[in-house]
Amino acid sequence: MLKVGLAGVGFMSWIHYLAYQKVRGVKLAAICSRDAKKRAGDWRGIQGNFGPPGEQIDVSTMRAYASVDELISDPDIDLIDNCLPPHLHTDVSICALKAGKHVFVEKPMALTESDCNKMEAAAEKAGKQILVGHVLPYFPEYAYARKVIDSGKYGKAVGGSFKRVISDPLWLTDFFDPKQVGGPLVDLHVHDAHFIRLLFGMPTAVFSQGRMRGEVVEYCNTLFQFADPSLVVNATSGVINQQGRPFTHAYEIHLEKAMMHFDFAAFSEAAELMPLKIVTNTGKVIRPDLGDGDPARGFEGEIREVVRSIRSGQPSAILSGKLARDAIVLCHKQSESVKRGKLVKV
Repeated sequence: MLKVGLAGVGFMSWIHYLAYQKVRGVKLAAICSRDAKKRAGDWRGIQGNFGPPGEQIDVSTMRAYASVDELISDPDIDLIDNCLPPHLHTDVSICALKAGKHVFVEKPMALTESDCNKMEAAAEKAGKQILVGHVLPYFPEYAYARKVIDSGKYGKAVGGSFKRVISDPLWLTDFFDPKQVGGPLVDLHVHDAHFIRLLFGMPTAVFSQGRMRGEVVEYCNTLFQFADPSLVVNATSGVINQQGRPFTHAYEIHLEKAMMHFDFAAFSEAAELMPLKIVTNTGKVIRPDLGDGDPARGFEGEIREVVRSIRSGQPSAILSGKLARDAIVLCHKQSESVKRGKLVKV
């Protein structure tokens, strides 16, 4: 049984908690929070943009710590699940690795490429794994797209368009701070940067046009270049003044013999979905059955991969630190391209 210590109690911690209840071979053994109410199990104040609101949970079978140092020092813990704010990811993860723990850290892995490299080096030195919570590949529509591409049924992937746009997150005071959260590219677009890297390999250059807010890119469009000039990939991401539509994400992935299309938007009064469709070059429109499409189920798949990776000793090809580091590199290269107004080599 893999025993987990959860660092930080917030929205992502709550979603991870729910996933741990449904995954075999893993047990949430300890939590850490500065908030005494949360240490006592009162998570009713937690809310997010999907999934159920927090509840009063039973913490009688878990140890509760007020400091992350206490959590890391617990000799019974095998894995630290780092759900702390992004600016704390590096130091806490490295401390846990040095203490002989595996680390599962929420995205973004870190705020800079340098810090990602430090985390990777610490894991290698400790002989432990660092896995990064890039859950998007486990969301039903994205997992199905990977499955179709890997099957080769419709030929190879030749490109795609990706979208991830939110309304201004007015409740997050540090969202546009490059030293605290990182801004829309590092905290939001990093999902698609990671997925693009996973599907197509590492781009050789990026050209991005966008708007700045302070030191970070607020919104941009990016064209990715690859060693294979036949790959045509672009992405749109960021924050715009659209408080009536707090979130939308979508893709159109092109294969040699088909196209996959998916689009979801959450509006203030209701959510609207264009379910995944495969449109073939023979004129067929295939509508795969993805179950209830609940995005929270993606976290169960992600946690299963964490357990598999650590128990087998075979590092994850999807949640690896290297892939997560590459996604951060792409985000910063895109930011550089917006600032310089020119193509930037990766």
